[in-house]
Amino acid sequence: MNRNIFKLSLLASLTALLSACSVQETVEDKHAPATVKVPENMQTAVLGAGCFWCVESFYEHLDGVQDAVSGYAGGTEAHPTYKQVAYGETSHAEVVKVIYDPKIISYTELIDFFWTTHDATRNDGVHPDFGPQYRSILLYQNDEEKRLIQASLLKYESETNKKIATEIKALDIFYSAETYHQDYAKKNPTDRYVQGVLNPKLKKLGFK
Repeated sequence: MNRNIFKLSLLASLTALLSACSVQETVEDKHAPATVKVPENMQTAVLGAGCFWCVESFYEHLDGVQDAVSGYAGGTEAHPTYKQVAYGETSHAEVVKVIYDPKIISYTELIDFFWTTHDATRNDGVHPDFGPQYRSILLYQNDEEKRLIQASLLKYESETNKKIATEIKALDIFYSAETYHQDYAKKNPTDRYVQGVLNPKLKKLGFK
């Protein structure tokens, strides 16, 4: 091969490779974990009740909730990805970090609402998503939250005669889910899961 032609061919290959890397970087940026910023006057609650797209949307309908961030928690693996969690390759569950104004809504009210969003008597997931990654879970961040969870649970069991199976444990660390999962329902209103699963659940809760 002519040396000049070889150089041109090599340059074209390198250019294509760099272009591919640039595209890959853009995709990775899009799928990077979301940044969570909590204002000083706000507090947080971390909980899971099946698909985090649903839980996020449920809580964002409540007065006093500023934001709900989808993520992963409850397991031991560091920096889990959606693919790992969704395929059951970690001990984490899909959860949501609720950012709320305690002057408008209390932690107890958030937990009382939690029981109404799903069948908390099951520990194998939340219809139609089953598996430990979709388990019902409440993650307390201090002793006071633990006390309030237990009080709310006992009250709910007494009023409904149901036996709650929700996992209750201390929060170790919350990992934000990838950016494209945040506000998924708002960004993808025509998605089949949103229309077929989420919207009927919202309607059942009295939001639509």
